[in-house]
Amino acid sequence: MRSRIISTGSYLPERILTNKDLEQIVNTSDQWIIERTGISERHIASESETASDMAAQAARRAIERAGIGVDSIDLIIMATITGDMPVPAAACFLQRNIGAKNAAAFDINAACSGFLYALSVANAYLLTGLYKRILVVGSEVLTKFTDWQDRNTCVLFGDGAGAVILEPGHGQNGILCVDIYSDGTMAELLHMPGGGSKHPPTEDTISNRMHYIKMKGNETFKVAVRTLEKLVVDALAKNDLKPSDLSLLIPHQANMRIISATADRLGIGLDKVMINLHRCGNTSAASVPIALDEAVVSGRVKTDDLIMLEAFGGGLTWASALIRW
Repeated sequence: MRSRIISTGSYLPERILTNKDLEQIVNTSDQWIIERTGISERHIASESETASDMAAQAARRAIERAGIGVDSIDLIIMATITGDMPVPAAACFLQRNIGAKNAAAFDINAACSGFLYALSVANAYLLTGLYKRILVVGSEVLTKFTDWQDRNTCVLFGDGAGAVILEPGHGQNGILCVDIYSDGTMAELLHMPGGGSKHPPTEDTISNRMHYIKMKGNETFKVAVRTLEKLVVDALAKNDLKPSDLSLLIPHQANMRIISATADRLGIGLDKVMINLHRCGNTSAASVPIALDEAVVSGRVKTDDLIMLEAFGGGLTWASALIRW
């Protein structure tokens, strides 16, 4: 038996912030942003939109496409670092929003790798038989935690949500493996220092802008490229496969230079890589499921295709999922 994804869904807020718009906010330029990131625009949540609101939009689309009743979902796992509030979990608000009264619900925080961490938990639950139908969602409102005075980070992030529904399946198709990793010794490369028990909210943490995302870009880039290549190669090798066997690579949409370098090191062309970074920016845990949904809807994913999902994020964390669609 293998767990399988039976449907996907995604949601992007209506408002779009272009690089030209950013030129009016911070000392930057459209050319500078594109050359260093590959991003042209990103979607921005409204003032009233929360992570669970966007998650509900993506979830409803996945539920509709699956043709199932919401009451048949028995577990909800939501990956996010920008939940509605510290307590309760955003997954509980999502449960309420979609009326999934029979589902247990909890959050996972693994930054940009969060969706794949959540997928690994869902996969394990399904294989043990503890649950029969699971909703996994990645949803982020990163722009509400973005320092719009920091030109190195404010150009990167966007908002959105992506969802999948999983259930047990039989035969050779489904999730072949999900691998998750972390290295806490590099936690300070990408973090948001304020707001937790180490630096609870005070006038000082607010004035020192500690409640915004901080990133050491150059160091993170070097680790990401090296790690992502090994991540994909190792997952394929465990299944007696090689990069050329892949039908499509769906990477975390963080930076075009990282995506291109990873593809180059794997020896695959960008025609085999799903890219929506230029339109969405970095949406953290929502990145991979949004890209997956767009690939499915556009027909880039077909039955029996070999798909690799991979991500790298704060923690540091990294993860991959190899799927026979």
